Amino acid sequence: MLELYSQNLENAVNEIAKLPGIGKRTALRLALHLLKTPSEDVTLLTDRINKLKTHVCYCSKCFNVSDQDICGICSNPKRDATTICVVQDIRDVIAIENTNRYEGVYHVLGGVISPMDGIGIHQLKLQELFDRVKNNEVKELILALPATVEGDTTNFYIYKNVKDDVALVSTIARGIGVGEELEYADEATLGRSLMTRVDFDKAYKK
Repeated sequence: MLELYSQNLENAVNEIAKLPGIGKRTALRLALHLLKTPSEDVTLLTDRINKLKTHVCYCSKCFNVSDQDICGICSNPKRDATTICVVQDIRDVIAIENTNRYEGVYHVLGGVISPMDGIGIHQLKLQELFDRVKNNEVKELILALPATVEGDTTNFYIYKNVKDDVALVSTIARGIGVGEELEYADEATLGRSLMTRVDFDKAYKK
């Protein structure tokens, strides 16, 4: 446990250390950096963080982050609304968008089914996905979830619930390594995996 001479500094370190992937030593370095940073820059940072909490919301259609009720992707008339790519979280949307190979829309689940982590079907945006498929013309549902046991379990659950309501359920090709998260795949590999996606039913019956 770090013992600091300033209680205010220690309080700041404790709060920064609550961020994911930040230990106490890294938190101390960041706090000391902020201490030396001009006040106007620190004020700008805190203002941006405050606006992150007060002005950023989730799209009511796809649950991507947005500054409005409907995100820029869902409201873009040039996007193909009949093709929905199902992803684990917002970082996957960013990864796929960076490939410049996809022109459809998204559905962000907010995770994958993982009983060991206390994540069941009711903690995810699954029912919203099923309702979306039932109430709209969807020609293809692309399952772009992690190549993990949890990802595959979620894929099967989705497929079972939508197979009668959508013409094609596909999955990205396994150019993405088993156990690999989409956000860590390089853009070229992810782009190829997306463009060479395969029929889910045929892929999992092999």
